[in-house]
Amino acid sequence: MADVRDILELERPPTPELTKEAIIGVSDKKKIKPKKAHEPMKRPEGMHRELFALLYTDNMDAAPIFPTDTGKGYKQMKAKLGMRRVRPWKWMPFTNPARKDGAVFHHWRRLADEGKEYPFAQFNKQVPVPSYTDSEYRSTLATGLPGVTAGGQDGWSREETDHLMDLCRRFDLRFPIIHDRWDRSHFPERSVEDLKERYYEICSLLAVMRGQETKTYVFDADHERRRKEQLRRLFERTPDQIEEEQTLLNELRKIEARKKEREKKTQDLQKLITAADSQVESRKAERKVNKKKLLHHPLRPRPDAMAVETAGIKFPDFKGTGVSLRSQRMKLPASVGQKKTKAIEHLLHELNIELNPMPTEEISVHFNELRSDMVLLYELKTALATCEFELQTLRHQYEALNPGKTLAIPMSVSSSAEKSLALSSPAVPGLQPPQLTPQTLEAQKPPKPMSEIIDVVGSPGTPPGVSGT
Repeated sequence: MADVRDILELERPPTPELTKEAIIGVSDKKKIKPKKAHEPMKRPEGMHRELFALLYTDNMDAAPIFPTDTGKGYKQMKAKLGMRRVRPWKWMPFTNPARKDGAVFHHWRRLADEGKEYPFAQFNKQVPVPSYTDSEYRSTLATGLPGVTAGGQDGWSREETDHLMDLCRRFDLRFPIIHDRWDRSHFPERSVEDLKERYYEICSLLAVMRGQETKTYVFDADHERRRKEQLRRLFERTPDQIEEEQTLLNELRKIEARKKEREKKTQDLQKLITAADSQVESRKAERKVNKKKLLHHPLRPRPDAMAVETAGIKFPDFKGTGVSLRSQRMKLPASVGQKKTKAIEHLLHELNIELNPMPTEEISVHFNELRSDMVLLYELKTALATCEFELQTLRHQYEALNPGKTLAIPMSVSSSAEKSLALSSPAVPGLQPPQLTPQTLEAQKPPKPMSEIIDVVGSPGTPPGVSGT
């Protein structure tokens, strides 16, 4: 590269001096890194940022000895000077209207405010203490009004009452100060409650006498004494009593936690029972469907007419502790279906009974018993309708197998039941009367004279080959 530069007559950098260090690449001198001019100083480990900011700044200036306003802080204050002239101030005297001694003070004030009232005098609020005349005291405060107790009966004299009202005006109803300034050399010892009771008694008597009943004051001195006594006992408790109270509170919390756990388990159990009841009802519905399918089967087994479920409503027992509404006892359980609920509402409407009466103890018990009997009546009517329908079906099967023969059923069992069902079916929603065919209508006519009545369910008078078995 150097030869090329010589041929082209170009300048070349001077040839460095060959030394041992340049050839070997080892130097005894350590390279010193140039220090940056504005390198920030690191905060020592363990020192808070606020403390480090007080000691050092970005410019590495020393910490200030006294507060200064350099304009390099978090907020730079800039004075906004206008072109208007500065309002003049003057050292002038003033008086405070709240003071009664006429004292004169001086302060700086604007010339525009000269002659105005001292602005802080508006904060001097005084309590209006009522006053009375000699005739008012003799007619009212000494004897009292009819139905109102007078303080004179408690030993309050005119001089003692005047001294109390004077202290109330001087100290703005600060009764602890009034009690401290009470003149015990001329008057008997009075407590703070006695002073309050006498003062508010005078206010109420004067308000009633002057027709200002809206401003009647009442002070319960006995309640105040009991309150202070309770506070004194609470303050004078010993460490052992405090520890015992804390122990009792901890035991109470444990009892409450166990009670909540038992209530939760009871609710879970009630949910399981409700789910089981719903499953039982679904199975009963499936059995009813299967019975309807087997109505026309020639080899259907004989039904048991006495197998009627006559269970009413089982209301849950509220035996848990704590506050509860009595109206919850009248709430229908979840096991009662929608059809039964509508039937109960319809029957209550027919009887002119409210759906939600006043939940007293006696009304709750009788109302639950009434609805339980209504559900029982509904189930009995449903079972009776099912039996009558099956009986009519068997009669039709008998007439089909024996043409020309008419099966007579006692009127007290069949026709009366059909009429009662026909009349009661509209009162019970969801309960449909049995379907009547032309043969059924023919069978409802008065029966012809027969030598004997034939039973179709296997009685001794049943002809051979006609039994349902």
